[in-house]
Order: sequence, then C-alpha cells, then structure tokens
Amino acid sequence: MEFERLKDKVIVISGGTKGVGRAFAEVAGREGAKVVIGGRDEKAGKEAVRNIKTFGSDAIFVYTDLLKVDDCKNLFDRGYEKFGKITGFFNYAGVTPVSPLDTCDEETFDWVTTVNYKAAFFCCQQAIKYMRMNGGGSIVLTGSAHAWGGQKDRAAYAMTKGVLRILNEHIAHQYAVENIRCNYLTLGWTPTEGEVSLRISQGESEAELRKRAAGILPMGRMCERNDYMEGLIYMMSDASSMMTGSTFRLTAGEYI
Repeated sequence: MEFERLKDKVIVISGGTKGVGRAFAEVAGREGAKVVIGGRDEKAGKEAVRNIKTFGSDAIFVYTDLLKVDDCKNLFDRGYEKFGKITGFFNYAGVTPVSPLDTCDEETFDWVTTVNYKAAFFCCQQAIKYMRMNGGGSIVLTGSAHAWGGQKDRAAYAMTKGVLRILNEHIAHQYAVENIRCNYLTLGWTPTEGEVSLRISQGESEAELRKRAAGILPMGRMCERNDYMEGLIYMMSDASSMMTGSTFRLTAGEYI
C-alpha cells in the first residue's frame, strides 16, 4: 500500500476515539496526515495519538462533548492553533438509539438530533471557517442506508442521516467556489462498539449478530472498519479533488 497519500493534510475527526473514526485517525497518521481527534474517551484518544506518533506524524486529542456547541468550536480552534491549518473533517460521531416514530420520547429525540445533526452543522461551520484560510479542503459526512427511509425502530436516527444528505449537497454546491468539498460516505452494517453493545443489551451476542447479518447482507458479511479506509483516504486526498456532493456507498450491497 502506498504511504503518505495524506502528507501535509490536517484532518479533524469527530468521534475519533472509537470505531471507524479511531481506525481512520490512525490510518490517516500512517498516511502522513496530522490528526485532531475529538471525543470523550481520553484514554483511547491519547492511545491513538501515541500510535500516530510512531508513524512519524503528529496528533492531538481534544476532549469534545458534542452536546455543547462551544466544544464543537473548540475542537477546530485547538487543531488550528496546534497545526496552523485544517484541510479535512471527518464527521464520524453519532448515536443510534432505538427510536420508533410512534414511541420515541423527547429526550431521545433531542439527544440523537443534537449529536448527529446539530453538532455536525456547527462542526462544518468551523471546518469551512478554517478551510477557506488555506485554499479549501474536504469534508466527509458519515451517512447510513437508513437515510433512505430506515428501519421502523430507527426513525429519529434515520431522520438525522437524511438531514446530513441535504447538508452534504448544500455545502458541495455553495462552497465549491472556495474549493471546499463535501461528500456523504454511506457506511454499512458494522460491528462497532456501539452496535455490539446495543445488540448485547437486546440479548444478542456479537457472534449471533454477525451470523444474522451474514444472512441478510447481499455480500454475505458485515462491513469491518478496514473496509472503509481506502475510501476515506481517497476522499481526503487530492486524488478526489473534483469529487463533491457525492454519495459514496460502502455497504456490502445493503440498501434499505
């Protein structure tokens, strides 16, 4: 695999301490990027920073509570103060509560919309602020097949992912003139920490989850973190300089 495809990039990752966000933080560092990791798990964040430094790159962890707009802003401010520019933003952070339309309570609705959409909105605001200072950059919003309607027990979650599709198209169209790109990465069914914890709480083990998913997904298995890395490298690199407003699907053939 070719290294340093992200050399001279400074990439901010929300939700960078877990799942695909954590995996990409370390891969981006290996590929030459400097990385700003936002999240609440300080131990995991600092461990990722140490790993990135072993690749000869640099990174910082910024404690970030996405329920607070000031924390969203601080994530980017700290990154800019440390590295002098920001060229990429991967909006990975999100929550996936059980939330059918007919039973979802206000507390759950407020939580999922604040983390999944409101925080993404203000993070993108900050990303644009700093990207325009250095001639542009790339924003990747984490999407889901649920954005095309979703399963019945994921109504609030599906809505937020649909809203991010519109935000993607808005940024792509309105900020292309400033060389700021935005694309929507549709992730598939992945056994992240959050997904596995949810299924265990519902009485299903990880092994049972994987077996059930394998029977549902057209390609016969769940997506793993590493399945997304090449796509993310491409979207954050200069190789995708003319790609904006796209929906990029890596879903094992899953379409809801």
